[in-house]
Amino acid sequence: MGLLFFLLASGFPLLSQTGENILLVVNRNDAASREIGEYYRPRRSIPVRNVCYIATTSEEEIEWKTYEWEIERPIGQCLTKAGLIEKVLYIVTTMGVPLKVDGPGREFQSTRASVDSELTLLYSKLKGQKIGREGMLPNPFFSKRDAPFQRPQFPIYLVTRLAAYTVADVKAMIDRSLAAKNRGKFVVDLRSEDDEQGNNWLRTASLLVPQDRLVLDESKRVIYGQRDVIAYASWGSNDQARKQRKLGFTWLPGAIATEFVSTNARTFKQPPDSWTYTIFGDRLHYFGGSPQGLSGDLLREGATGASGNVYEPYLTGCPRPEYLLPAYYQGRNLAESFYLSLNYLSWQSVILGDPLCSLGKP
Repeated sequence: MGLLFFLLASGFPLLSQTGENILLVVNRNDAASREIGEYYRPRRSIPVRNVCYIATTSEEEIEWKTYEWEIERPIGQCLTKAGLIEKVLYIVTTMGVPLKVDGPGREFQSTRASVDSELTLLYSKLKGQKIGREGMLPNPFFSKRDAPFQRPQFPIYLVTRLAAYTVADVKAMIDRSLAAKNRGKFVVDLRSEDDEQGNNWLRTASLLVPQDRLVLDESKRVIYGQRDVIAYASWGSNDQARKQRKLGFTWLPGAIATEFVSTNARTFKQPPDSWTYTIFGDRLHYFGGSPQGLSGDLLREGATGASGNVYEPYLTGCPRPEYLLPAYYQGRNLAESFYLSLNYLSWQSVILGDPLCSLGKP
């Protein structure tokens, strides 16, 4: 408990962010996006001038031209015309706003990215910085455990998305975020196969949360059926021992989840109940172009927030649980907790949930 005590004792000041610090992005061409925006705005007291209506396709995957002209450009105009460039800290996209941008390039030089991760750079672009498409960029907020998220230290926006399989799922996420409390279990499940780096991140995370609220599994089995879960970190479908799609957890309001899975935010189209994980090469049983698990399942089961990736981020591009879990436990809001744990921007991540969701101080 010594390291945990040190982190708590040397903590950061919690700033009282509100709906005035949010820019809510709604696709006026999509009924689900409009409905979610109308539901969320009054519940976080977001001013009308902080709602940005764009007109674009509802397709999940787009090209760069569509991103630049129909998403980034009008959002930049909303921020500029309303005088919100500095005031806004969080951008919230809604289901029905395109999810990912396709493009050429391979591996770490790929131009493929999530829409949300690209939007994090909009603050710097509005300040005149020129940023290329290729590859990822270092996240200046990564690992800054003791720093409040504020200007001018961090010249980025934190972007989260209100999306799930259905509008009803999203509304339930919003309701749970408003009821969040600092209680419940931190469930950490290591992969059954030997993977020193990822498993060590999970082990470190387990040391930085209250030990009397920790469920840690280092065995070759997978944890199912946990009750009163407030945070979960694992390998998801990348654990070969994971055979069940549903975890069977009972999630508390405010619960978050992260898994080391490459394409778990590739789509928010709902798979059939009969679909389950398969192996690469078994294309007949892929869903959304991949055999891997989906973040939407975590939200459907009752998580309030989760991370995901639209394409291949590689392990180093996934949220780091040893930063995420203790930050959230200590009272950071959902957006800051997740972005504090991300190495890269202009990459593959999608952070799902209400950015202001917080457990409060322990």
